[in-house]
Amino acid sequence: MFEGLRPQHCRAEVREDGIVVITLDRADKPVNALASALIDELGQLVERLAIEPPRGVVFISAKPAGFSPGADISEFERFFAEGTTGDAIDRGHRVFSRIESLRCPTVAAIHGHCYGGGMELSLACRYRIAADTPETRLGLPEVKLGIHPGWGGLARLPHLVGAPEAMKLMLAGGSVAAGKARSLGLVDRVVAADRLLEGACELLLRRPARPLRQRALAWASNTWPARQVLAPMMRRQLAGKARRAHYPAPYAMLEVWRRHGGSVRGALRPEARSVVRLAGTPTAHNLVRVYFLQEALKAGGAGIDHGIGHVHVVGAGVMGGDIAAWTALQGFTVSLQDNDGAAIERALGRARTLYERRLKTPERVAAALARLSADPEGARVPDADLVIEAIVERTEAKRGLFAALEPRMKPGALLASNTSSIVLEDLRAGLARPGQFLGLHYFNPVAMLPLVEVVRHDQVDATAFQRALGFVRGHDKLPLAVNSAPGFLVNRILFPYLLEAFRLRQEGVPLRAIDAAAKDFGMPMGPVELADQVGLDVCAHVGAVIAPTLGVELPGGIDDLVAAGKRGRKDGEGLYVWTEGKAVKPPLPEHYVPPPDLQDRLILPMLNEAVACLHEGIVASADELDAGVIFGTGFAPFRGGPMQHIRTVGADAVLARLQALAKKHGPRFAPRPGWETLPR
Repeated sequence: MFEGLRPQHCRAEVREDGIVVITLDRADKPVNALASALIDELGQLVERLAIEPPRGVVFISAKPAGFSPGADISEFERFFAEGTTGDAIDRGHRVFSRIESLRCPTVAAIHGHCYGGGMELSLACRYRIAADTPETRLGLPEVKLGIHPGWGGLARLPHLVGAPEAMKLMLAGGSVAAGKARSLGLVDRVVAADRLLEGACELLLRRPARPLRQRALAWASNTWPARQVLAPMMRRQLAGKARRAHYPAPYAMLEVWRRHGGSVRGALRPEARSVVRLAGTPTAHNLVRVYFLQEALKAGGAGIDHGIGHVHVVGAGVMGGDIAAWTALQGFTVSLQDNDGAAIERALGRARTLYERRLKTPERVAAALARLSADPEGARVPDADLVIEAIVERTEAKRGLFAALEPRMKPGALLASNTSSIVLEDLRAGLARPGQFLGLHYFNPVAMLPLVEVVRHDQVDATAFQRALGFVRGHDKLPLAVNSAPGFLVNRILFPYLLEAFRLRQEGVPLRAIDAAAKDFGMPMGPVELADQVGLDVCAHVGAVIAPTLGVELPGGIDDLVAAGKRGRKDGEGLYVWTEGKAVKPPLPEHYVPPPDLQDRLILPMLNEAVACLHEGIVASADELDAGVIFGTGFAPFRGGPMQHIRTVGADAVLARLQALAKKHGPRFAPRPGWETLPR
């Protein structure tokens, strides 16, 4: 059947029962990213299957990580540059349509990741079966790259699971576990991992029909009247999460489905044309760039033997407790020290909530909780391979703690501070082993923000620093290597933004208008709301450390709120009043018109400080700077990061706007060192 074919990335085997098993096994990658070569080989195999249809076909992966992570994103930039995105879309459409039209039943046997193009391959099959493991996830995350499913996913998924669930999954770019996929009708069966192939063959031989209820829902939700009613509702919900001007892909997806979603065949060509249009937008180019920035951060700590099994965290406040909870979630043994027993109990309670949300089953939750133990007196310090300090942001308090901890630590153990602003040179004074000391700066909330700044000083041991990078990556965070400086990278760039918001408040600009200007630019939340989230006490501490470096004075009014016990969300009141975890934002005065330079006053100080940080060598490159600010603050991803945004607008244009602000509002807007060396 397959004589003369010599595929490199997949292989075909004819079983004794007449079923053909096609195994995806890309030769040059550890995962089955669907590069053009692999798609072409699949096409050749499917052509033979169309000539001599077997009893059935199973598509399965030989890669331990999963079925397929989707299209090979490393090819995207070439497609963009050559203008061949349409050719790549057409190639996938042809192959998947041939799979769909085979005159024999087909099944995708899925384990691990099944995303994007990999899921679209599975949707072209008649059946899907999934391994019952925590690692099995299915999703269509293309909106995170500024496009939408383009190999038939947008056309097929609504007709499989019904439009509401399909659009919810695609618009968010999320993923579902095997059990959820089964309940949605996305997969037909869930089996133990060691029975995946056997179960797939059984499914082919049984050829079950889809449940009548599922078919009826899929039909009804894709009729013309249903699409005209549902699409505007979905668009309104989407508008509260993502702006069309910033992220056009989800809106384009909705429109393709609204106009053409009555049948799979009718939606395929419009789907492809829409993706080609989106691929030419700055949003898509920048989001693909952000993807590669993320991959570069992952590579910075990958494969390093960090030798860390037991982590001891001192400080059970929100940061310390959540660092401990996250680390135990990732499989490490963790002990949590604090002289306040109630703080430890609160931290353990938050940990349980996190585990129940992430792990689902009582057995997995219990296993994670067993890895996290209360240690109020620090009895387990001698057992730890890494000790993380997460106490109050005061130099003398930290030094005193280090003096007590270091003599009890075993040889080779690392000591790390979670300081958010204090230079390590000030903290290392008095340490007997400064080479084993460094910074690990996490961001709040720990479970949501992926970045950790790994901070070096001039006496840190190179091996110790590499171990820290490996540990950060080893517990599913993105390590960013930064040099010691007040505020390091992220807070150094973020705080001019927050400080300017405080000044605008003093000038009488409504808080809601300040936040709205930042969100109009693309920030995930405004600076006022962010300050309340972080805590005004923390802002005041960090601002006091960073202000001398910025050459500015702290605006007044914040210390008064802190003294009155109004520190922000954690107290229920700060700059805003907080109710049920949400800020209550007063309405704008009637007919209010914000200052025309409001957005520039907020955003340009960040760009200015980014240039200074790059000039000072806080990070090694502009790409690392952009990655740090995006993943540490949520800086408008569709703009590609501060340095990318400067390139897009033009360094001279940004510089001229800064100079105009300095002339009008004062020297805090004066261009910082480094602008003169930027490419023009």
